[in-house]
Amino acid sequence: MGQTNGPLAGLRIVELAGMGPGPHAAMLLADLGADVVQVRRTGAPGQRRGRRIVEADLKDDRDRAAVSDLIARADVLIEGFRPGVAERLGLGPDDCARRNPRLVYARMTGWGQHGPLAGRAGHDINYIGLTGVLHAIGRSGQPPVPPLNLVGDFGGGSLYLALGILSALVERHASGRGQVVDAAIVDGTSSLAQAIWSLRGEGRWRDERGTNRLDSGAPFYDVYQTADGRYLAVGALEPRFYQEFVTGLGLDPGALPAQSDESGWPVLRRIFTETIATKTRGEWVAVFDGRDACVTPVLSFEEATEHPHLSARKSFTEIDGAVQPAPAPRFSRTPAFARPGHPATLATVLTDWSSYART
Repeated sequence: MGQTNGPLAGLRIVELAGMGPGPHAAMLLADLGADVVQVRRTGAPGQRRGRRIVEADLKDDRDRAAVSDLIARADVLIEGFRPGVAERLGLGPDDCARRNPRLVYARMTGWGQHGPLAGRAGHDINYIGLTGVLHAIGRSGQPPVPPLNLVGDFGGGSLYLALGILSALVERHASGRGQVVDAAIVDGTSSLAQAIWSLRGEGRWRDERGTNRLDSGAPFYDVYQTADGRYLAVGALEPRFYQEFVTGLGLDPGALPAQSDESGWPVLRRIFTETIATKTRGEWVAVFDGRDACVTPVLSFEEATEHPHLSARKSFTEIDGAVQPAPAPRFSRTPAFARPGHPATLATVLTDWSSYART
């Protein structure tokens, strides 16, 4: 696989295989051109896209020595073990820094490297539950709704891990030294929710879910069922978009409670619900076509791949016969490219990387 033409071409990353955000971050960096080598146990499943995959037993002295040699030639190491595991294997930050002082050692965990819960197991739902974010997602009077594992694992996890890695690499240009990146899902998720914390600090956000403008509390920012059992997403927050929305529904704005009058929101919700239920999703899409009303259909994954806008942008690609999202973001001179993963050997990668100039 070797080098590519993406913006991260020439960057060498060793990924000690794990689950969730670590592999996703490695995939993002591979899409952008980094040469990612994933080290995994024989026969273990895992994310394949964009990397070379080598099998090794880190408890075996010979395999571990070879992996250590690989890390000595890398720019970045990504690991997602529980705190202390890498150290017990002899592959902790201090061990690696002795051989490669320029290494960016990126650690991905749910709870972080220290704190009372650092050694405990957890999943996305636990991490976002502890940060207050899960409490905020859902309808009034109903239990919180798990938002897939997008908010914790990938929003607060892999994206912040990738940001940390790239920031440490930029700093290395000035200092010539690597450092440890401690990426914790609880930290990233809290940071991801900064706008909500700001609204809360200004007195414009209530801790009671389903009562605010962005959490289904406002009738002009919600999802409505259509006559065919499908859904419309309505995001008509600003007055001019709201005016277009109400007009598109065929309603007289003057006969409705004011948009900003929260006491009238139940009335608006009832009227919007009843009106939208009179037409199919396709009919409403046609009504709002060309209108700046912030109204769109709620599509399934399959439908999303066929939408004209996403098709025009080539937002999806096919890898090994499966449809997947295309790389993001996009670059004018050094385009990213999604590649299938493939098996390799430690010996091959060591030979390959021995010819690389240090970045």
